[in-house]
Amino acid sequence: MTAQPPHALKSYICGEWKAGTRDGVVLRDAGTGAPVATIDASGLNMAEALDHGRRSGAALRAMTFHQRAEMLKALGKALTERKDEFHALSLATGATPRDGMVDIEGGIHTLFSYSGQGRRELPNTRVLVEGNVEPLSKDGSFAAQHVLSPLHGVAVHINAFNFPVWGMLEKLAPTLLAGMPAIIKPASQTAYLTELVVRRIIETGLLPEGALQLICGSTGDLLDHVTGQDVVTFTGSASTGRMLKASRAIVENSVRFTMEADSLNASVLGPDAVPGTPEFDLFVKEVTREMTVKAGQKCTAIRRVLVPRGQEQAVIAALGAALRKMGVGLPGDEGTRMGALASMAQRDEVRARIRDLQADAEIVVGNPDAVTVTSGDPDAGAFLNPVVLYCDKPGAAQAVHDVEAFGPVSTVMPYDDLDEAIALTQRGKGSLAASVFTDAPEVAEQAVLGMAPFHGRILIGNRASAKTSTGHGAPLPNLVHGGPGRAGGGEEMGGIRGVKHFMQRTAVQGAPRLLSAVTGRWQPGAPTREDVHPFRKSLDDLRVGDRIVTATRTVTLDDIEHFAQFTGDTFYAHMDEEAARANPFFDGRVAHGYLIVSFAAGLFVQPDPGPVLANYGVDNLRFLTPVNPGDTLGVELTCKEINPRENAEHGEVRWDCKVSNQTGAVVAQYDVLTMVAKHWPM
Repeated sequence: MTAQPPHALKSYICGEWKAGTRDGVVLRDAGTGAPVATIDASGLNMAEALDHGRRSGAALRAMTFHQRAEMLKALGKALTERKDEFHALSLATGATPRDGMVDIEGGIHTLFSYSGQGRRELPNTRVLVEGNVEPLSKDGSFAAQHVLSPLHGVAVHINAFNFPVWGMLEKLAPTLLAGMPAIIKPASQTAYLTELVVRRIIETGLLPEGALQLICGSTGDLLDHVTGQDVVTFTGSASTGRMLKASRAIVENSVRFTMEADSLNASVLGPDAVPGTPEFDLFVKEVTREMTVKAGQKCTAIRRVLVPRGQEQAVIAALGAALRKMGVGLPGDEGTRMGALASMAQRDEVRARIRDLQADAEIVVGNPDAVTVTSGDPDAGAFLNPVVLYCDKPGAAQAVHDVEAFGPVSTVMPYDDLDEAIALTQRGKGSLAASVFTDAPEVAEQAVLGMAPFHGRILIGNRASAKTSTGHGAPLPNLVHGGPGRAGGGEEMGGIRGVKHFMQRTAVQGAPRLLSAVTGRWQPGAPTREDVHPFRKSLDDLRVGDRIVTATRTVTLDDIEHFAQFTGDTFYAHMDEEAARANPFFDGRVAHGYLIVSFAAGLFVQPDPGPVLANYGVDNLRFLTPVNPGDTLGVELTCKEINPRENAEHGEVRWDCKVSNQTGAVVAQYDVLTMVAKHWPM
């Protein structure tokens, strides 16, 4: 039987799958060395791909945040149905099924996470209002509002080989939610898995054409054509990142450039975490996991293991015992605990970096030149047993703080006190992640405050969080992923923070009426409408600016005393005239703040069954002027913002609520949040 030729990867640009003009470089199975695919992008018109993405961006921008969030949810469901296919091909990258879950399910989870955050935290609009209105005139006729709108370019995502699925989706999710199209450029070695996932994404038809393009192979002159409306993100080596960041077009056009580079992440064993404590065992377990998941090919993996002097041998012995149980072999085999590195070239690179580390450290666990496997051919696959080094004098060393062996390699180094441990973590010149294992609050405080300026994320590990902790090396969609200095100086994900990376912040100045038209949010000075009680209006009829000015109610001393007895809130300022007068904020007994809010609701609520389905909270509640017995209160309630929910029969309405006394002084100001039916009767 004639062997099938390896799959020739294609790029998806300008709405078509296109092959390069050359034969392409052969990509091999990390475990067996067998050919998997060939890759080539020569002859492709990169400027045309960028133009296509820019032209296509209008379709994404025409969607609201909630519509784009629903799109991500549907995409996540579609990919979940196909994940077995992805896992089967993932084995060729050297990843075990456990590793594949981090990459594949982790990437899909990011889509779901951004979908949920988009629907919860963003309005169902195309523009994002940020912050409060900034008044610019005494009479209220001139004001400003910061808004964010999607850029009109393309986000070019240049990704690393170690996470061919997650690396794409963790960048793609906030990009699409922001309303910006993307071009994905995966690292060549594992691009066959990225290509498969992109094929399945395109087949769903869920994305507008041009929202996603793929380049398999060299980007050629792509970065020569980027503009100030484009964004470039890069994950990989610091040297390559610096070269790309200095590209002529990126510099001249002030193109946004986010880099996540190599990182010498550290984990600190607290001085209280001696052998026999849960924290000691958790520390050893975490270092072992970080060394072996994805064969240590993680940008967040623990490279430097800092332990109190006197405990180094106990840690080395425990690590050695744990690592010897990690059977290295073909990733699909049941007995394999750690798969292969991504390629033979990668194994050669790791071995070379181990030799560099040996300038400061000695190998105490493992032998990088003698591979022992439970399955597979050690000469055909990119296998490497875990290696632990020991550096006795890390304060005087250099290589252990400069050289990253991007594989199953860590260096144990002792410290004499916690200040020295903190200083050693800082020698990494900026890292993505760090961790400290301690059950002592004072150790946690000192370590985190000392390490935070040099790290993007810090995990505190202890017995209380052991069962629920996501661990040292797991970037999460709602937390920032990035780090200062050597780590690249960028941030990815971080929930809605990551969405804003692909949007332009603009300060818009003008009359309130026009600002309200731009933002879709009512503000003081904008027009109002007073006709039917706004609580009688469904979303079909309700408009921003609809308002009711209520009747008034006088607060009596009996009201205050009844509220105090009924609720149990007998704080002295409400009950003791003399004590209240001694308070610098009051002239005597005052009404409870929540009594004011309750009376306000009694004034503005329309009680009959109607379109308003529920009150689910208040935001930004402030009590501005004390209310004394005899004061008379009235309310102005104005529809501030309307957010219809996609795929639901109701929406969220935000109301501006202003409670004033008989002199016109504002005593309370807040936003009331309600659920309102889109149609009534429903």
